[in-house]
Amino acid sequence: MTHSHKHHHHHHHIPADAGDLRIGLAVGVNLLLTVAQIIGGVLSGSIALIADAIHNMSDALSLVIALAARRIARRPADAGMTFGYGRAETVAALVNYTTLVLIAIYLAWEAVWRILAPEPVDGWIVVIVAGVALAVDLATVMLTWSMSRDSMNIHAAFLHNLADAMTSVAVIVGGTLMLLFDWRLVDPIVTLGISGYILWTALQGVGPVIRLLMLGTPPRMDLAQVLDAMRAVPGVNGVHHLHIWQIDEHAVAVEAHLEIDPPTVAVTSAVRDILRDRFGVQHVTLEVDLPDSPCTRLPVIGRPAAG
Repeated sequence: MTHSHKHHHHHHHIPADAGDLRIGLAVGVNLLLTVAQIIGGVLSGSIALIADAIHNMSDALSLVIALAARRIARRPADAGMTFGYGRAETVAALVNYTTLVLIAIYLAWEAVWRILAPEPVDGWIVVIVAGVALAVDLATVMLTWSMSRDSMNIHAAFLHNLADAMTSVAVIVGGTLMLLFDWRLVDPIVTLGISGYILWTALQGVGPVIRLLMLGTPPRMDLAQVLDAMRAVPGVNGVHHLHIWQIDEHAVAVEAHLEIDPPTVAVTSAVRDILRDRFGVQHVTLEVDLPDSPCTRLPVIGRPAAG
C-alpha cells in the first residue's frame, strides 16, 4: 500500500491573530448594539426593532462561535484527531446556520401575532436606533468580509451580519412609513420580511456545510473525470473502491485500490502526480491489488452493501 500525504496550506491574506482581533472587535460592538436595540424596542413598542436586536445578538454569538472554531482549527493533528481539527470551523458554520433558521421561525411567529393584534409604535425611536444599528452592522460586515472568502465558518458569521444590515434597512423604512402614515401593520410585515430573508440566506449556505460533513465529493470535482484520469495512467488495469472527500474546506482526500500487474512504484507515483496536479488533491492513499485478488471484485465507488 502506498500513501501520499502532501498537504498544501492555504494562505490567508489576513494573519490569524489579526483576524481574531477583527472578530473580537465585531463581537464587542454587536453586544453593545444589542442592548441599545432592546431598550429602544421596549421604549418604542416596535417588534421589528426587538427582532433586529435578537438577530444582532445572534450575530455576536455567531462571531464568538466562529472565533472559537478558528482557534481550535489551528491545532495540529494528534492521536485523537489524526486529520487535525480543521472541521471545527465546519461544525461552527452548521451551528450558526441552524441558529439562523430558528431565529427566522421565531421572528415569523412573533410577527403573525402582532399582525393579529397591532400595537402603537414610536417611529422616531425606531428610525434613530435602527440607523445606529445599520452603521454598526456595516462596520461588522467590513471587518469580516475579506475573511469570509476563505472560510465557510466566517462566511456563515458574515451572512449573519449582512442579513442584520438588511434588517436594519427594513426597520428604518418601516419606521419612516409609520411616522408618515401611522401604518401600524408595517412593523410586523417588515418583521416577516426579515424572517424570510434570514431563512433564505441560511438555507442557501447550509447545503455545502452538510455536504462536507457527509463526506461528499467536492462540488468542484467531477468524479468521472478523476476516474478516467487514473485509468489512463499506463500500467493501471483498473480502479475500484474509490473514495473522494474533503478533509476540511481546503484539503481534498482520495482513497482507491489500483489493479497493477506487475505492481511498480512508478505507476502509483504517476497516479498521485495526476491527482495532485490536475485535481489539487492533497491527501492520497492507494492500495495495489493483483488481478486475481479478491479485492478486484469490489465496486468502483464505495464498498459492498452490508449483508
